Amino acid sequence: MNWMGLLVALLISVMTLQVAPVYAEGMQDDVDQAVTIIKRFQDIPEKSIPRTVLRDARGIAVLTVIKAGFIVSGRGGTGVVVARTKKGWSGPSAIGTGGAGFGLQIGAQVSEFVFILNTDEAVRAFSREGNVTLGTDLSVAAGPIGRSLGVGVTPVAAVYTYSRSQGLFAGVSLEGTVIGTRNDANTKYYGKPVSPHDILTGRVKAPAGARALQKTLAKY
Repeated sequence: MNWMGLLVALLISVMTLQVAPVYAEGMQDDVDQAVTIIKRFQDIPEKSIPRTVLRDARGIAVLTVIKAGFIVSGRGGTGVVVARTKKGWSGPSAIGTGGAGFGLQIGAQVSEFVFILNTDEAVRAFSREGNVTLGTDLSVAAGPIGRSLGVGVTPVAAVYTYSRSQGLFAGVSLEGTVIGTRNDANTKYYGKPVSPHDILTGRVKAPAGARALQKTLAKY
């Protein structure tokens, strides 16, 4: 199957399922990608996620999303969410997003997203075995940027969102985006059925493959 044929097949799967794993071969790929994305976001001078925002975060979700289409457009992606616990950062729980009808376009675009979960309520929403709709289940806003942001800034939304696409980084509002738990991916990664609640509360020990992600987040 050529590249365009594969892309069409991916879009069909995205438009058929409300939330589906799209192109990552395994959850470890998503974990490794999350490490890369977080480091990449922080390497942008004067336009990074403020350290104060990361320091106060109750949780962080990272997604890689492909958006493509010809006449009918669609998008879908996979990623992970982690939460801050009393003993440090939790193991990762698999998440995904998908949808169709995002407007007429030709071509493909890969975007990276970071979601800062500012409240315990936001973490609990991602801990449920279901879908979370930004802007409906949780308030959402484009996240502030810049390393010079002062300390003690009160969040204006339960979730801050950031995106990086084609080299451009910015806070972006994603109201209406649906994010769901990928239970099958969690089962394969942890070697047994596990709930996102047990993962994000630290009741389940993180696999060795998650250590790099936990180490990266431990800086904040």
